Amino acid sequence: MEQEKRITLARRVSLVSGIFCGVVALLLILNFWQMKQHEPLESATIEALMKRLADEPNNEELKAEIRSFDLLARKAYFTSRWQVKTGTWLLLIGGVVLAVSLKIYTDLRARIEQPEQVTEELLLARANAQYWLMLAGGLILGLSLVAAYLSNDYLAMYRSMNKVKENPVRHDVEVIDVFPAGKLTEGADSTGTGTEADREQAVAALPETGPTTGLSTGPAIETVTGTISGEEGATRETLAGSAPGVTEETLAEQKEAAFPVPFNRDDFKKNQASFRGYMGLGVSYHKNIPVSWNGATGEHIKWKIVFSKPGFNSPVIWGDKLFISGGDDRARIVACYNRHTGQLLWEQEVKGIPGSPATMPSVSDDTGLAAPTMTVDGNRVYAIFATGDIVAFDLEGHMVWGRNLGVPNNHYGHASSLMIWENKLVVQYDTNTKGRMLALESSTGETLWDVERPVHISWSSPILIEVDGRIQIVTTADPYVSGHDLESGEERWKIEAMMGEVGPSAAFLDGIVYATQEYARTVAIKPGPGAAFVWEDDMYMSEASSPVAHNGLLFLATSYGVLVCYDAKTGDIVWEKEFDDGFYSSPMIAEERLYVMDRGGVMHILKADRSGTLLAEPAMGEPGDALPVFADGNLYLRGRKHLFCIGN
Repeated sequence: MEQEKRITLARRVSLVSGIFCGVVALLLILNFWQMKQHEPLESATIEALMKRLADEPNNEELKAEIRSFDLLARKAYFTSRWQVKTGTWLLLIGGVVLAVSLKIYTDLRARIEQPEQVTEELLLARANAQYWLMLAGGLILGLSLVAAYLSNDYLAMYRSMNKVKENPVRHDVEVIDVFPAGKLTEGADSTGTGTEADREQAVAALPETGPTTGLSTGPAIETVTGTISGEEGATRETLAGSAPGVTEETLAEQKEAAFPVPFNRDDFKKNQASFRGYMGLGVSYHKNIPVSWNGATGEHIKWKIVFSKPGFNSPVIWGDKLFISGGDDRARIVACYNRHTGQLLWEQEVKGIPGSPATMPSVSDDTGLAAPTMTVDGNRVYAIFATGDIVAFDLEGHMVWGRNLGVPNNHYGHASSLMIWENKLVVQYDTNTKGRMLALESSTGETLWDVERPVHISWSSPILIEVDGRIQIVTTADPYVSGHDLESGEERWKIEAMMGEVGPSAAFLDGIVYATQEYARTVAIKPGPGAAFVWEDDMYMSEASSPVAHNGLLFLATSYGVLVCYDAKTGDIVWEKEFDDGFYSSPMIAEERLYVMDRGGVMHILKADRSGTLLAEPAMGEPGDALPVFADGNLYLRGRKHLFCIGN
């Protein structure tokens, strides 16, 4: 009797698993056929809309319609890719269960068969049935697996079609020039590049170390040349100490000159020194922030200026100075303004960097050449562009150092913002070629560490968190959310949570990391060895806007106009609000208020609590995607054409 129960169970398992495999196999084949019939990169609807846009370039409704269709196409594509991947694994698992259950079933039946009842005709019939069953099952399984394998990865095809060859960084010899803050060679021009006589004098003064890749642009206090170990150049050999007349005392003086403003955490809280402020976490510590203005009428607008070059980066502030970058096919610039008056203090063109491409890489209209937000540390301001050029200026506008990291193979354009902490300038540099992150010595531009990461291209920016007394860099990219040690670049933990084109950065609160991506999910992660999910949600995800966590709540803004608040510990939705326009800009917290600007330039200000009370909706008067930037009593906004200072 017990044997009969086992036979019945094995038969039922084999029957269910067989039906399961058949259904999954048919779905895979149908998915393959559908993807072949509707290629996401060849949407007739989008092509027709693009032709209309060529005739109506100022039609904002048409642009919004194109973005909506493009978003739907990308969602459908990534959903299909997920179905193929998941279906293949389910089919393989189901096939194994089917094979094992059939084997058990036939073995159990063989044990209770009476030999005299088994005739030759019965054996032949069984053999034929098994043959045709295995043939049909194998055919369906084979077709489905082939369909899954042949399902085109159109994202990879798109990357290939739009691939920009990365310029290899010259690692034989590189000259990096360091300036005392605020000084130029006597007679140098206003761009900080020096006169021809300066350059000839600098070349004559260099030690005979072979060909160089750059020239001095000022009175060099240290000349660094180096040979790079490894493909990407993780180390440089500094030869300044061997130069005639260079003593340990001189080097100490040079270091003091390079860092006249010592690192202090409180200074980074007092200023908005990087993308999303202190440690990149989206929380401001400034007071008396305005909640009412009108860009069209000038209400509470202290000053409004037109900037010279386009850019999607947000301003950064140190003391009385505000910095932005911009760029087009003609030039890339860094500009500094008096944040109280709007007076342009200096604007410098970024040029003369060894390895910088002569032809600009292809970038999308909503990324451009100057999407990454700069960072500033009180000694220098740092900028990076879609050309791969990364540069440092002192706060008086003199170029300190510049280098090219290799033109990023990025089909939209490089957009990851910079992060500074102590003497380390962190660069997230994930491209179609490979995942990469590096830290540069902030005073010289030398590589401190350079690590390759098992991730795909991303547009997100690094944040900093403190775990067990050590600073970690947290990044988001397909497929991992990961943490790296700031000092060494060593990976401390990672967990698979992302998918597709990742734009939002992570958030952090009370020991938990939060991440979201429109084609994946929103997750809460306990970081560290054996990193694990605390909770997950697939109701609301961001496309570009980064989440912010504060006072036990997680705030998230979507590209389709929904602002949602989660309980940060449980993942329960506390409230959700829908607005007329979508969000690319990230929410910021100031004075227990949530500030988030939609794509039309309307700022939505709410209480950053469980009520989510809407306080005001002032309008900038033009579209914009940059973050609000705060200083005591003032708020700064960058639109498509103007830079605004708003104050009570």
